[in-house]
Amino acid sequence: MKEGLKVRRMLAVATALSTSVLPVLAQAAPRDDEITALRREMRAMQRQMGDEIRVLEARIARDEGRAVPAAADHAAGDVPRVVHAHRWAGGPLPVIGAPQGPAATRRPRTDAETRLITPEGPIPSWAEIRAATARDETVHVGGMGIGFPGGRPTISSDDGAYSFSLGLTAMEDLGGFVGAGPKRGETNGNFNSFTQNARRLRLYFSWRYKDWVANVTPEFGSSSVDGSVSLFEANANYTGLRHTTLTVGYFQPRMEEESAERASSFEFLERPTIIDLVRNLAGGVARFSVGGEHYENRWQAAAYFTGQKFGDRNKDATITDSQTGAVARIVGRPYVSRDIDVHVGAGATSAFKVNQNSKGRTYTFSDNMEVPLGETALVTSGALSNVSQIWAAGPQMAFRWRNFLLKGEYYHIGVERGHEAGAAPLPSLNFDGWYVAANYTLLGRGRGYNIRTGAFTTPGVEHDFDPARGDWGALELSGRWSVTDLADIANQGGTGINGNQQTVWAGGLNWYPNRHFKIMLDFDHFIVSRSKGVSGGVNLLGRNGNAVAGRVQATF
Repeated sequence: MKEGLKVRRMLAVATALSTSVLPVLAQAAPRDDEITALRREMRAMQRQMGDEIRVLEARIARDEGRAVPAAADHAAGDVPRVVHAHRWAGGPLPVIGAPQGPAATRRPRTDAETRLITPEGPIPSWAEIRAATARDETVHVGGMGIGFPGGRPTISSDDGAYSFSLGLTAMEDLGGFVGAGPKRGETNGNFNSFTQNARRLRLYFSWRYKDWVANVTPEFGSSSVDGSVSLFEANANYTGLRHTTLTVGYFQPRMEEESAERASSFEFLERPTIIDLVRNLAGGVARFSVGGEHYENRWQAAAYFTGQKFGDRNKDATITDSQTGAVARIVGRPYVSRDIDVHVGAGATSAFKVNQNSKGRTYTFSDNMEVPLGETALVTSGALSNVSQIWAAGPQMAFRWRNFLLKGEYYHIGVERGHEAGAAPLPSLNFDGWYVAANYTLLGRGRGYNIRTGAFTTPGVEHDFDPARGDWGALELSGRWSVTDLADIANQGGTGINGNQQTVWAGGLNWYPNRHFKIMLDFDHFIVSRSKGVSGGVNLLGRNGNAVAGRVQATF
């Protein structure tokens, strides 16, 4: 309070000098050289005083949290006037007499200001929106606010109660396979030496009325072969409870740390195979979901009841009983310091019943080699018949020390069978999978922890790419070992069809020139054991091979 009173007194004196005494002296007639020099000195003092006034206003806003006038250019003799109200934007305050203009943009960024923009981040509450709007450079015209909070084009009412925003994720992949040819007696399969794929092309439409938010996100990309339009999400949300988001509609519930990171923040082009398999049991993209998540500084929890995926009954018109299931996750940070972050947690998912169609209740586990270029999937469980329930659960752990991050997850999958009326009882099955990944940030801030998602996020870009200034953005190097074992008993997928195992060793290099763009390069070496469950005789003897793929990504 004392400092605030002192600052206000200084501001009053500075304002009085700049608006009364200085203009009078500055307008004095130039009777001799001394008066002319004095006029120049007065004009310089007035410009400096205007800069100091703006600094004092910022300090008052920082200390007392009230609105302050935006910076304005005051002509000699003009009375400073408020052109638009903003709150203090955070970060270090400028020093009185410090250079203004372009030099001021070189101030150190806060940690949040360095991280990659993620359109799929948690939905903020109305209170958070109002606070952010007060800090953003928003133009107010005719009772409307038009701006780019977080780089996202947004139109809103002046009070922020009504708003509409548009976001973007665009990922273009290119690359191919080397040494993945068939052995004698096998067919070739689809392993292009060079091809391209629009992996994710999402437009995020978001409407808000206070704490009620509706999201619709069409998807123009594909996990393997682009060229069709689908849906990523369409849901309604309520954010009025503290640190809580409640959701209903087509959504992507997340139970794994790797999925909670969001696709734009991945260390590699794709998740490990075991993560993709378990997340799609009762979650995955565009899954009907009812539930919510809550976070605190040291923990985060989420739980959802789920149903079918968007388009299931359109793809298979013979479905007579749709899937139901659940997804749950709880994670915490038992130890946190400036240099260390420890993450522990667990995730669980269950399909209480899978879709029933003309073939009964069947389910097939299958995935690619963690490269999304339209290749033939080699790892499979075979088609599992008479499935009554599928579940998966496992721990997740991570440790960060300065710029180094080590993390891993393990999941066990259980398949219960033999409960379908009129069908012969079949043995239950058990599968496993895990991954371990290491990451080191070479340039920029090390990967940080997002308490809202309960997961790690991208390296921090302290200064945008600008070689003339010696700024290169952020650069990280990653390595990963993942194993997925879908083999349990002989003939589990039918007569003569067994499950198999896949191992992938991957290395990656990611460059972030700024908070919106990312360029990735991955090298994968895969080893897959044989299985007749892969159609077309592609993997009768087992396959080894390599893949080199890159990605150009933009997010707003």
